[in-house]
Amino acid sequence: MKNNEIRDLTTEDIIKKIEEFKEELFNLRFQQATGNLEKSSRINLLRKTIARMKTIIRERELKG
Repeated sequence: MKNNEIRDLTTEDIIKKIEEFKEELFNLRFQQATGNLEKSSRINLLRKTIARMKTIIRERELKG
């Protein structure tokens, strides 16, 4: 997900997406621990996307 796409969402939608991505990240980590993970790059992608979303939420908080 790109920054422009995230900025178009409402804060509530971003929070819901963060929760979904965290759940997916948990499942991927579980798969990695059991040795069933096919794409390990997805973990890094999700972590960075969650960080982007949190940054945009924080920007909105600081603006007012």
